Amino acid sequence: MIGVKFRKEGFNMAENEKDCGNFLKGFVIGSVLGALAGILCTPKSGKELRSDIKEKGSEVLKDAKEIYADASTKAKEIIEEANHQAKVLKKEADRHLSEARQKAKEILARGEKKEAEAGEVEKGIKGEKK
Repeated sequence: MIGVKFRKEGFNMAENEKDCGNFLKGFVIGSVLGALAGILCTPKSGKELRSDIKEKGSEVLKDAKEIYADASTKAKEIIEEANHQAKVLKKEADRHLSEARQKAKEILARGEKKEAEAGEVEKGIKGEKK
């Protein structure tokens, strides 16, 4: 069963998204700090330093946008897959419900038939006693 598969694997979309968000934050912060450390530790004039900072900032921003776009795409894929799995599970549940209803109708019909037969037997026994 598909639903059991997800539970056994411990699939939890909220935790997965939280981990992804924390990773992205750490990546961006680490990139910025690394770039700043590299720039500030290099002996350059103020004009060159400002230019380098601006350039590195642009690179980090570009990288962050790419990471955000990738994460957004993956999140959409996860949501689409979850929706698909939900539809599959609903269809399966509906099928099981329909089968259960059909079996219940059959059991009820057999019970009613047995009741009718028992009533006829009872009438026959009462008729013999008279």
